[in-house]
Amino acid sequence: MALPQRYNGQAFSPAGDKGRYVLPPAFRKAVKESSGGSKTLCLTVHDRYNCLIGFGLSRVDEFDEQLEKEEERAIRMGDADFDPDARAGQLYGFEQVPFDDSGRFVMPEQFRDLDLAGDGLYFHGSGKFFMVWKPEELEQMGNDFRGAKASCKSQMAKVAAKVGKK
Repeated sequence: MALPQRYNGQAFSPAGDKGRYVLPPAFRKAVKESSGGSKTLCLTVHDRYNCLIGFGLSRVDEFDEQLEKEEERAIRMGDADFDPDARAGQLYGFEQVPFDDSGRFVMPEQFRDLDLAGDGLYFHGSGKFFMVWKPEELEQMGNDFRGAKASCKSQMAKVAAKVGKK
């Protein structure tokens, strides 16, 4: 049985050939464990931010409970705009993306079409999932994201330094 994971940490992956990226080692290990040993990354569009979120298959087991809580909250708050069917589509509409032993995966075309993947991706742990940012998008976020922005720049510089030494 796959166990739910908590995702933490940060990493940057430059784009490779043929639209490939590398799922960073810490995230790769957690996703594989969350997916019952399967090398299956779940990716979907974040419901509020212009980025992707990633997680392992065990998180799907939490979606029905999450939907119930969100619907109860909407009722309590008098939010007539909450649409449980639309929200279910957001939660369950994720793409299952295989990755190899090195963490390489091909970014699904629909995410490239939405301009959510570019010359590199910044991975940022967020507990039950991790955010996957195109650095240019992250840079446009407000002050709440200043730590993530600084980390992204630092991670990009580390990768650039490694590439420069080759």
